[in-house]
Amino acid sequence: MKAELRLTDTNAASDSTGRTWGLEGGLFWWLVGGVGAGITAFFVALVLLKSTLLTALGVALVPVGLCLAYIFGLRQGKPPGYDRDMFERVCTGSGFAPGHSRVVHPLQTP
Repeated sequence: MKAELRLTDTNAASDSTGRTWGLEGGLFWWLVGGVGAGITAFFVALVLLKSTLLTALGVALVPVGLCLAYIFGLRQGKPPGYDRDMFERVCTGSGFAPGHSRVVHPLQTP
């Protein structure tokens, strides 16, 4: 009787990129970057430009809002490359499929 152990590679952990605060993979770093840019914009507006507190807070919310829109609109829960495909579609206006037509905004003239 053989006493050898049979080892097989299951690849159980290779499918997940992990989660931090409910964000998939490295999306946490996008949020950290947006908050850092917001803090920097807040202090630049408040100290260097001498704006009011409410105006500086509004300026600081812009980079945080843009990062959150990118994370939840184009990355979280979407397939890999979805954001790049969407940017390519917006920039070039064409897709790689037969009979594909460009999506035109209703107020834009054709």
